[in-house]
Amino acid sequence: MTAQSSRPRRFGADFVEARRHRYGKRPPQDRQLTYDIAVQDEHAAWRQWLDDQLALLPDRASEALANKVWLDEHFWPVNFELATGAGLRAAGLRMVYEEVWDGLSPDWTVLSDSGTPLAFVEVHTDMPAPETFGQMRAWHGLVERIKEIPVPVLLQLASAKPVSPPDPRTAKKIAQDLSRELLSGRPGSTFWTQGYTFLVMQDPRREVAAKLGMHACFDPPSSRAGSVTAQRLMEGITEKVRKYKSLAARYEVPLIVAVGAHRFTGVTLQQLDDVLTGLPAPKITFQFNAGDPFIGQQSVNMAPVPPWEGPSDLSGLLWIANQLPFDLTGRPNPAARRRMPAALMASRAGR
Repeated sequence: MTAQSSRPRRFGADFVEARRHRYGKRPPQDRQLTYDIAVQDEHAAWRQWLDDQLALLPDRASEALANKVWLDEHFWPVNFELATGAGLRAAGLRMVYEEVWDGLSPDWTVLSDSGTPLAFVEVHTDMPAPETFGQMRAWHGLVERIKEIPVPVLLQLASAKPVSPPDPRTAKKIAQDLSRELLSGRPGSTFWTQGYTFLVMQDPRREVAAKLGMHACFDPPSSRAGSVTAQRLMEGITEKVRKYKSLAARYEVPLIVAVGAHRFTGVTLQQLDDVLTGLPAPKITFQFNAGDPFIGQQSVNMAPVPPWEGPSDLSGLLWIANQLPFDLTGRPNPAARRRMPAALMASRAGR
């Protein structure tokens, strides 16, 4: 009997039923943003993968990760830590999770047959600004209030600067004002209320009617519009190296940082590679949704972008894809003191 088969499933049918019973009747703004992944049938394979990975960890570590994986601020860090372990395992390496060495506990330690360290692997997640999750929930609250207006219109905000979501009391007043105006029968395509400007948008494909029937639809700001940059990710890598470089030096083993990006950041492997290799000219990328009235601005120096000078104590990076099967892609550091293990230099699925 394997460890996976000997442990009961944490995120099976009973978990889904309990989650739906506890949170399903709450409005979206009062639920974690991970709720759909926790309960929808289309994400069953994801939940099974989480179960499989947690079953391979010691009981205490497995329990700790299972208790926080469905919290918005921990969902991707937990997934990326598990994905890194899965990738190391798929590479044929023997490793241990959060083992303490000289007072420090790297996320993963690759071990020799005799149990001594062969490499330390620390995981870093590039996360959006902490306020992002709260803003998205607040906008969801306004979406739900406007949805109660029995008029089939599509509404978006207009603004020439960043817009913060209203608090619950203001959201209630906004919905009341919009309901009164939309039901008055007076023609109009612009409405001003509580410091916000709402526009009635064209809906040529009748997507509003198809989605909500005879109800208003508000397409809110995404709370993540703006330029996409790997700068914060690189700062996180540098901080990981600063913390663990002495440990790697004492044991004379490679130090590897596995990195992944929360989907809200928009950062991809291409952005990472552009930083590592440099560019003949800057490349500017913005992300936004249709409901974003303002996507930001950025000054650009048109000079060539030099390659990132990675610290010599960093043996290499592992990029973690943010969707199943969480492929790992190796990026060795050519200036490293200690070389990255060959088994980690190629792309491989973290199964």
